[in-house]
Amino acid sequence: MYSVKPFNCIISGGGTGGHIYPAIAIGKALEQATPVAKIVFVGALGKMEMEKVPQAGFPIHGLWISGWHRGQRLRNLLFPIKLMVSLLQAFLLWLRYRPKVVVGTGGFASGPMVYVSRLMGSKVLIQEQNSYAGMTNRFLGKKAHCIAVAYPKMDRYFPAEKMIFTGNPVRQAMMDQKESKEKALASFGFKANKKTILVIGGSLGAASINQLIENNVSFFAQQHLQVIWQCGNIYYEKYKHLADDNTVVLPFIQAMDLAYSSADFIISRAGAASISEISLVGKPALLIPSPNVAENHQYYNAKALANQNAACLIEEKDLATFPTVFLDLLADEKRQEALVENLQFFARPHATQEIVTHLLKLHNNA
Repeated sequence: MYSVKPFNCIISGGGTGGHIYPAIAIGKALEQATPVAKIVFVGALGKMEMEKVPQAGFPIHGLWISGWHRGQRLRNLLFPIKLMVSLLQAFLLWLRYRPKVVVGTGGFASGPMVYVSRLMGSKVLIQEQNSYAGMTNRFLGKKAHCIAVAYPKMDRYFPAEKMIFTGNPVRQAMMDQKESKEKALASFGFKANKKTILVIGGSLGAASINQLIENNVSFFAQQHLQVIWQCGNIYYEKYKHLADDNTVVLPFIQAMDLAYSSADFIISRAGAASISEISLVGKPALLIPSPNVAENHQYYNAKALANQNAACLIEEKDLATFPTVFLDLLADEKRQEALVENLQFFARPHATQEIVTHLLKLHNNA
């Protein structure tokens, strides 16, 4: 669908890669669908979207907003003031751009902008990445015109008549994979005669997963496995000495398409973006959800796949079982095939285009 009407759109969300990368994917696809679009992002000051969004080529404004910290009264003292200031900032941004359509991809960063925009008459689409809806999106969903979801049975949180089951937008590089597995492995200095594990602990790294991999470096070598290990920028100095002929240690992987192409198995957190990409590339995965996220949503994401025999799930409290669980998976090719086959239900390669189609409909009806 192509639009030639003037198209002012604000996309708001952030805090983590799971909110930021879908927002960027939507922005890129919308830009292609309607060249007359003026797309502006709104995030939270000091959060990673303030860096990642400009790198993707979009302007961004930061609000003075932060999340509610459960059980930390002192940190919450400024919350009411920050919220009021952010609502005022959002109102001024709305007056400046007067968007016909506003997209919220979740996280506290999206709350003020989407709320104010709805009050001012903009059409609102929110995109919920997780199987357990976040607090901000649950609140905004009551007034949104359209809610794009990635898991079934989300009418527990949102009005069924507003929902569209699209799946999650993924980075375009995932859609454009062209290199062969051999060339992808060669880019990491590996050969094709060994199985390869890709370890991704989220965009910032994960202390428990890093510790797990450190404890099992010799175990992987004994199993003749190669490891591509994204440990996170803040952990790189601690773990870079473990790199050898069978282990590549990286602070961050820019070419995720090559990393996924190289992998025979994936060990990952259970953030929405990671799960969507794993589903799309179709590789046997062992998910280790973070227990330190809002509403424990990563556990519910992983559980949704595990219930469909689409991934293996190990909670952090059970990481001592990892060698046994992984060896069982490594030895069972039929299980590997079943996991890959069942992942297809969660793979939604056209998610971004479907969301943009609905955005254009909202805009044309504004």
